[in-house]
Amino acid sequence: MAAHYPVERFLLHGTAGDIEVAAHLPSEVAPRAIAVVAHPHPLFGGTMENKVVTTVARAMFDAGAAVFRFNFRGVGKTGGVHDEGCGETIDMLSVISHARAMKGLSLPLWLAGFSFGGAVASAASEKVPADEMVLVAPAFKRIAHGASAEDSANAPASTLLIHGEHDQTVPLAESLDWARSRDMAVAIVPGADHFFHMRLHIIKRLVTRHLR
Repeated sequence: MAAHYPVERFLLHGTAGDIEVAAHLPSEVAPRAIAVVAHPHPLFGGTMENKVVTTVARAMFDAGAAVFRFNFRGVGKTGGVHDEGCGETIDMLSVISHARAMKGLSLPLWLAGFSFGGAVASAASEKVPADEMVLVAPAFKRIAHGASAEDSANAPASTLLIHGEHDQTVPLAESLDWARSRDMAVAIVPGADHFFHMRLHIIKRLVTRHLR
């Protein structure tokens, strides 16, 4: 039987206005980590309710983490306007700080993101090193250079990078290039497009196995 999956929604004060957050907090046991998950590009319909984002969040919760999803500036109830990755990185850092204040600074930090959110998660790891990171089809070239996603040096050696074989939005070659320079592996999902239609169960399986 599936574990209880609670959600608490609230607004967090951010630098560009409120940040809309959905938190999944274990109620029966202490969390083993804090996880913050970022969503795809806001200008192309990306929100924290994206199915890849919710799939990764659920897998991290099931692995024992207190999980925080959030909407970038200009999305949903979050204030501000799109800032090409720079302001969004600040948003993610604000959520990380709040999550740590809620659940404890000593817990391991897991960062995750899909597409644009993957690039933002990578950029955030430059400011706050992550213990684990999950990047799904990260759009490193879709954020402003100042966010430093492509140049990131703090990505954990164990980073799980997932990409679809037939992604026509973010070329698979971008993930391969990023991983090659860091001696990392890429988990390629055969037949998958950018949004992993009919392949979400594979993402969940990969994340679950990685965090076991």
